[in-house]
Amino acid sequence: MHKQLKIQHQELDKLMMKHEALLHKKNSPCTIYNGIYERYTNPIVTADHVPLTWRYDFDAISNPFQMERIGFNATFNAGAIKWNNNYALCVRVEGNDRKSFFAIAESPNGVDNFIFWEKPCVIPQLKDRPDTNAYDMRLTQHEDGWIYGIFCTERKDPNAPEGDTSAAVANAGIVRTKDLLNWERLPDLISNSGQQRNVVMHPEFVNGKYAVYTRPQDGFIQVGAGGGIGLGYITDMTNPLVEDEKIINNKVYHTIFELKNGLGPSPIKTEKGWLHLAHGVRNTAAGLRYTLYMFMTDLNDISKVTHQPAGHFMGPIDEERIGDVSNVLFSNGWIEDADGKVYIYYASSDTRMHVATSTVDKLVDYVMNSPKDKYTSAASVQTIIDLIDKNKKTL
Repeated sequence: MHKQLKIQHQELDKLMMKHEALLHKKNSPCTIYNGIYERYTNPIVTADHVPLTWRYDFDAISNPFQMERIGFNATFNAGAIKWNNNYALCVRVEGNDRKSFFAIAESPNGVDNFIFWEKPCVIPQLKDRPDTNAYDMRLTQHEDGWIYGIFCTERKDPNAPEGDTSAAVANAGIVRTKDLLNWERLPDLISNSGQQRNVVMHPEFVNGKYAVYTRPQDGFIQVGAGGGIGLGYITDMTNPLVEDEKIINNKVYHTIFELKNGLGPSPIKTEKGWLHLAHGVRNTAAGLRYTLYMFMTDLNDISKVTHQPAGHFMGPIDEERIGDVSNVLFSNGWIEDADGKVYIYYASSDTRMHVATSTVDKLVDYVMNSPKDKYTSAASVQTIIDLIDKNKKTL
């Protein structure tokens, strides 16, 4: 028995050393650089980063074979916030049981050494409608002093036909906190626009009201007559009724956001306007393809889109293309530092988290000065020819 315990301790030590090496693995920028952003080589949070104390029972009596008792499938779609001079991600962690939940992972430099806090986030439940699944939280430091988290709450469709165990209803769940530890649950979003599973909060009051970016759609998967990025206003977050909702960034035929689109993180305020990072979805023979794109809205009228480059800002490359839901990039978190550096946190293929870095000045230049989409092949060719002719005069 003593010999067996010694072997178990040795194996546990090996497991912990391997995990520590992963957590503290250094990251570096990729060699490919387009002048807009730098991708980093390694994923920053994966299922292997999940703490061993969440996965293993270390008691040699109750777990003599040192089996992993609770398995984890993916870590993705993280909200982000600067926290005590560190970089905090509110990660969507998905267990092998398919249930998603939130957990904070924190890094001192924003590009590696992300370590989960001791325990997952405990999100209070609504008594009449507990969440079956919860995911994709956006964190917004609002000027009212609260940090708001808006996430997708998923429940079984009560109107599903008998025997249908897949039909779901999605809405925006809302919490707020001052410390990322204690979360106050507010009522779910109240909207007349069908299902809402992609809602983002504006960080400032607009005419004394809270502003939210929405994505109304007819069903859990089916966009139907909905889609597009909407904008609405809420008078009181304890009664989050969306008023005056209208689409400000619509779907367009034969674009990267032909099928649907939704805002990613809260926008960044600049001298030129509000910078927005969004995702666009189109259908392909291989399934849905998610990419990221950017646009800018007016500084004083956030409903007015002033600039939008053509095509995607970032798409999946190399290993990013492969995962549970392949060919997907999704972002719902970025952090702007005081010096203007921007950390863009994105997930690939619903599997793992990555980071890319840029600056506010570069992103503003990209959005304001890159060609816009003219929506035809002939017009795209002419845009290229115009650039060639300009370069002939310059070189």
